[in-house]
Amino acid sequence: MNAYVFPGQSAQFEGMGKDLYENSELAKNLFEDANKILGYRISDVMFEGTSEDLMQTKITQPAVFLHSITKAKIAGDEFKPDAVAGHSLGEFSALVACGAMSFEDGLNLVKKRALAMQKACEATPSTMAAIVGLEDNIIEKICEEIDDIVVPANYNSPGQLVISGSISGIDMAVEKLKEAGAKRAIVLQVGGAFHSPLMEPALEELGKAIENTKIGTPICPIYQNVNALPEKNPQKIKANLIAQLTSPVRWTQTIQNMVKDGFNNYIEVGGNGKVLRGLIRRIDRSVGSEAL
Repeated sequence: MNAYVFPGQSAQFEGMGKDLYENSELAKNLFEDANKILGYRISDVMFEGTSEDLMQTKITQPAVFLHSITKAKIAGDEFKPDAVAGHSLGEFSALVACGAMSFEDGLNLVKKRALAMQKACEATPSTMAAIVGLEDNIIEKICEEIDDIVVPANYNSPGQLVISGSISGIDMAVEKLKEAGAKRAIVLQVGGAFHSPLMEPALEELGKAIENTKIGTPICPIYQNVNALPEKNPQKIKANLIAQLTSPVRWTQTIQNMVKDGFNNYIEVGGNGKVLRGLIRRIDRSVGSEAL
């Protein structure tokens, strides 16, 4: 069975979508619609912007979303998922691609999410760090022992977990995790502590927006980040989307559950086509993966 997976932040690249815009009338129309919805020409930033421009949360999130949805729409009848999943922001792309939400509603939510998260980041300086080569339970224990905000944020693959928190908390955690035997503990160049309690200021604003957005029954199950389980119930999908902002992304567990449920081929939709495929290979080498 085929599962389509949608990347989040870090899948952006300079010039993203320019080839689609120039070679497909459908893509051109989607990009122009997105420019109107967002109120600025995101297409110009995607096609001509620097990697620094594309790293801004308010740009990255709608850019990756737009690129993913454009790829899925161009695929047309060939886009036949038996299930979908998305990494963080990618969950919004997945919901639009599988028919649970309109393109306009999805992009508006992503815009609100990006701005609310950026505002939360500016209110409290914070960061994230990638920890490589240490078991999850050891990382969880060390995070709990630190007298500051530090939590697991992204369970990306076995041996690769991203933590999130205050700058001082992350600095302390990085030192302790190195002492505990981590092969690498690297502070990331990100806007703030995504998927942590420090995102709570963004929760009320985004929660209301999600509650007021029409979400229907998807054409196939969506495996959601907060619990790594398949869902088709619109109200539960909404609740999980809201909780996602301050909860960890359980990507390792999501892929493990999907493999257990019989999904043996994974198609990455959007971005550079490499981020999620690389993680999936590290989670389970027995399954196939490709880029749309």
